[in-house]
Amino acid sequence: MKRDLLNVILISVILVLGLYSKELYEKAEQEIETVYIEPIYEYGIPVDSLQITSGVVKKNQIIADIWKQLGLAYSSVHAASETTKTIFDFRKIKNGNLWKAFTANDSANTVKYFVYEINATDYVVYNFENDSIRATLGKKEIVTLRKTATATITSSLWNALADQNLSTELSGKLSDIYAWSIDFFGLQNNDRFKVIYDEQFVDSVSIGIGKIHAVIFNHAGKDYYAFAFKQDSVESYYDEHGNSLRKAFLKAPLKFSRISSHFSYARKHPVLKIVRPHLGVDYAAPAGTPVYSIGDGLVTDRTFQGGGAGNYIRIKHNGVYTTVYMHLKSFAEGIHKGSRVSQGQVIGYVGSSGLSTGAHLDFRFFKNGQAINPLKVEAPPVEPVKENLRTQFAEVIGTYKSQLSNIQLAELLSK
Repeated sequence: MKRDLLNVILISVILVLGLYSKELYEKAEQEIETVYIEPIYEYGIPVDSLQITSGVVKKNQIIADIWKQLGLAYSSVHAASETTKTIFDFRKIKNGNLWKAFTANDSANTVKYFVYEINATDYVVYNFENDSIRATLGKKEIVTLRKTATATITSSLWNALADQNLSTELSGKLSDIYAWSIDFFGLQNNDRFKVIYDEQFVDSVSIGIGKIHAVIFNHAGKDYYAFAFKQDSVESYYDEHGNSLRKAFLKAPLKFSRISSHFSYARKHPVLKIVRPHLGVDYAAPAGTPVYSIGDGLVTDRTFQGGGAGNYIRIKHNGVYTTVYMHLKSFAEGIHKGSRVSQGQVIGYVGSSGLSTGAHLDFRFFKNGQAINPLKVEAPPVEPVKENLRTQFAEVIGTYKSQLSNIQLAELLSK
């Protein structure tokens, strides 16, 4: 009887413990979270189980050299060149560009993928899996960030940007925008600017300046606004009154140089050592620097004058204005007498041909056949904002003006 009672008690304890254990197990099971590990991708390739070898293309190196180092047979190179040549031409690999090989974790380090970066954004992937070679083009994600900047000129625009750790690419962008209104060879100390722009990044590395949205550039005490605005499907830059910053003539026929001699009716000639008029402006620049036509026009002369001008070009812009570009090293391809040229087109290259002591451009400007000082030419604006778009334009510039003002406030508060 006692034994039966003990058996009943023992069975009851076991059942209770069993139910309790089951409850604990089910509770624990509910509390366990399923952890999903995201695979790691590079260039669209799952690389979790692959080894990565990288390098850069060396001088005079061809793709066969790289693949040979990775253990790939020449037959693979030949097969790839034939089957993938419409995707990418092997002969176009460039010195210094990055490549990566993705190999299996086996004793032979079998190459599964090979990637060559064509530039900062584009790349080609060679897939060696499944006993075949396939190539695909890819593009890295470009992240665009809206940025603002402000700087004061103390020596040059380039130095002002560098001093602020800003992209010096902005100097070229700003000079292009203001090419018709500000002479960047004549910037003065304490000239300053504020700008709203986009900068583009790939893999957290800047690849360049994108669109510039708005600028205020104070030159010689005067504010020059520039706002990006699109009309008739074409985006251009306008001042705060809706006038186009694009004028009939560029302010200067070349970029980033210095004026070595001004317009004068009495200048001592550096070669002849006599005083005589110099009815132009000399821009000192390295030999080979591109020279641009300051406006649309017709080339009426493209020749060599041994006793003075050297290689020179004369362009008739209309019935009133003509420009001359002297002492050129050479002429641009396709430029000859009778050629039609457009504003900003390269027409030649700085040199020291003719009566010259060194590389420079002697630039001359004529109005109705009479030489005038190129630095004092005021060309009228073209293509203003249309009346039916004035309200939209006002809204756009109102937003940007406010943002530019905030940049100035932030600058003052930081001092």
